[in-house]
Amino acid sequence: MVGPVRPQFVLFGSSIVQFSYGNQGWGAALANIYARKADIVLRGYGGWNSSNALQILHQVFPKDASVQPSLVIVYFGGNDSMLPPSGAPSAHVPLDEFKDNMRRIARHLKSLSEKTRVIFLGVPPVNEDMIREFFGNDTGRTNEGCRIYSEACLEVCQEEEIRIPGIDLWNAIQRKENWLKTCFVDGIHLSAEGSEVVVEEILNVLREADWEPSVYWKTMPSEFLGITPFDSENHVQIM
Repeated sequence: MVGPVRPQFVLFGSSIVQFSYGNQGWGAALANIYARKADIVLRGYGGWNSSNALQILHQVFPKDASVQPSLVIVYFGGNDSMLPPSGAPSAHVPLDEFKDNMRRIARHLKSLSEKTRVIFLGVPPVNEDMIREFFGNDTGRTNEGCRIYSEACLEVCQEEEIRIPGIDLWNAIQRKENWLKTCFVDGIHLSAEGSEVVVEEILNVLREADWEPSVYWKTMPSEFLGITPFDSENHVQIM
């Protein structure tokens, strides 16, 4: 790997993560904000559910890695929530199994190191009319299903043995004016406007957390300051 070694932030999840560098997405925004402070590492797998995540969890996050991530942001649940179409295979995971999967993911990530911090993203809402327009009528994904799985994810975050921040995207996105028309590219995946909400919610958590060391961008040092007086980190007008 190239040096110097920076704090590593890993984005782990399904297509909401995989596509987070497109459409002015939230992953790209974090990479821009932390450009000289941390490396944003993308581990997103479109179509996956929480059971799929468990199959490769130890490969993506080996306990014997020489460097462990400073922060892991996890998103699963949208595909888990999909009601199986009649007679067809589905990514659906029953609610109790989903919650147990998320517990297992949280336990493993917390065990990586004492300084590895974990955030779970709850399931965002969807625009059902737009989903039908792009994907047809039998997707099994509903806004109510997203609510149920989002709340289940956030409940896991609050359990005594887990105790990690959970971000309620289902409600946060719906607080945005005209969210149904502005926050999606296809009814499921996020537009630039939808991603703005995700970034704002993540940064709020990072700013307010009493983690040591802090991983909020304003408190983290920029790399190689002082090499040149023309450095844009010191001279906003040059940026």
